[in-house]
Amino acid sequence: MSMDTTSSASPADAFLGVEKSLMGRRWSLRESDERTAMMLSQRLGVAEVIGRVLAARGITIEEATSFLEPTLKDLLPDPNHLKDMEVAAERLASAIMQGEQIAVFGDYDVDGATSSALLKRFFDAVGAASKVVIPDRIKDGYGPNTPGLLKLREEGASVVVTVDCGTTSFEPLAAASEAGLDVIVVDHHVAEVSLPKAVAVINPNRLDDDSPHGQLAAVGVTFLLVVAVNRTLRQADWYESRGEPNLMQWLDLVALGTVCDVVPLIGVNRALVTQGLKVMAERGNPGLVALADVAGIDEPPGAYHAGFVLGPRINAGGRVGEAAMGSRLLSCNDKIEAAAMAASLDKFNKERQDIEAKVLQEANEQVDAGDPGSVSIVIAAGEGWHPGVVGIVASRLKERFDRPSLVIALNEGIGTGSGRSVSGVDLGSAVIAARQAGIIEKGGGHAMAAGLSVEASRLDDLKAFLNDRLADVMAARPAIPGYSIDGALKVAGANMALVESLAKIGPFGSGNPEPRFVITNARVAHADPVGHDQSHLRLSLTDETGKRLNCIAFKAVETDMGQALIHHGGAPFHVAGKIRINTWQGRSSAQLLVDDAAAVW
Repeated sequence: MSMDTTSSASPADAFLGVEKSLMGRRWSLRESDERTAMMLSQRLGVAEVIGRVLAARGITIEEATSFLEPTLKDLLPDPNHLKDMEVAAERLASAIMQGEQIAVFGDYDVDGATSSALLKRFFDAVGAASKVVIPDRIKDGYGPNTPGLLKLREEGASVVVTVDCGTTSFEPLAAASEAGLDVIVVDHHVAEVSLPKAVAVINPNRLDDDSPHGQLAAVGVTFLLVVAVNRTLRQADWYESRGEPNLMQWLDLVALGTVCDVVPLIGVNRALVTQGLKVMAERGNPGLVALADVAGIDEPPGAYHAGFVLGPRINAGGRVGEAAMGSRLLSCNDKIEAAAMAASLDKFNKERQDIEAKVLQEANEQVDAGDPGSVSIVIAAGEGWHPGVVGIVASRLKERFDRPSLVIALNEGIGTGSGRSVSGVDLGSAVIAARQAGIIEKGGGHAMAAGLSVEASRLDDLKAFLNDRLADVMAARPAIPGYSIDGALKVAGANMALVESLAKIGPFGSGNPEPRFVITNARVAHADPVGHDQSHLRLSLTDETGKRLNCIAFKAVETDMGQALIHHGGAPFHVAGKIRINTWQGRSSAQLLVDDAAAVW
């Protein structure tokens, strides 16, 4: 395997001398201890490149085996280490055994859909009476609302479990408590000093909780609740006359929600996703099977499929379609019904893409008209923008401008906004501070993402507040975005053997980034626009030996990089990206997913 990491370069040096790439980034080699990398390679019996990638991610000799083979037996914590977990388990077990009506109130994103579907499947399996409610993004907004909770009480519910929401829902939960409704909050978003009035608030990110598992998605916290309730029911002999459910069968839902919420795939999350993807591959959930089929997945699913193929379709229901459809699909056992819902979600996803493209264009034009380089956070707001796509558009702006981004849909004087942040900038806390300052009506989130509601008349105040709040941390960031590289390869080195070796380090995601390599001194054999809108670039790289590597660069044709590769004139390039398997007509080969490139001078 041909690999050159140029380890003699100083960490301060730009990798391969690339101070500013065609995508406007400064390349740097991920720092790693070469001695540790070699020891990892020898101790584990893996390729040298694997040892280096592990060392660059801070994996020690002691942690390596657990990292490569994560198990729930070793990594799943006792649920009762979380505050209020024991109280919640006792209350829910009592409700189940007494035949009380339980309601689940979930958020409309994938984390909320998987959390609510997990609880629904568990309650059905243990003989509990339950229903799921997912608020409409436009009519109801984010999180529990007073009318919705009081309606559940009127319909006979005595216990409500909020999932992926509720930590900062003070007024609705106070109204629910006054009406005699027992509320259990299951969440992971940033909390405040005060907690809402509830029977239990289970959240590893409570300020008074010293749990080391704050990286859990809501569905991970929900799974711990299911484990705790199941244990309580077992201790109460509930299963003497009925079969105890196998909780592991629902790990596919946990994996999907964890990946899609972009929480760090480390520790217990890594075990949940690794084992959950194995369950997903068994195709036991009719809803997931139908969704995979309509999306054309014809290989064992990985984190990529969960995050970029299945997740967007589940999300589409909450964004532009029926909010509850994703949760209903994931808890559905009827194959015909599941197929119909999957087809609808696929259609909603196509509609979402069209709406997103229009809003993104207008948001880009609005930001470009200002001075994006002079602000701490990029903020775009538009009358009539669909609130279901503002989060995706914010993510696109964040990627383009390398700074936190907030996109707000205005309607009748009220703005519904969603934001995405960059590494090291806590957007959720800034939004909570804006709410505490009385600038916005509702708002919350976590470090990398946040949502809010704001009166149009306070929009300038919000911009000023957030820009001031984030000014110092943004000023400390490099002027040119950094771009981390794991090593350099020749064309011949980007092969199936490398892909198979790298797979051992997956699943990849936040906290465990997919390795990125540079194919050095490569020539472009051909570069052609492809896709229904001709926005993607398919190219082939070659070297002096005549070896070729097929590549794809998504949404790249109109970029400086895409134009340089198309009009290459025979010049050599360093081409950076992620090496994956490409399967076509039953044949598999290595393919480079191109992220960036630089001319060789």
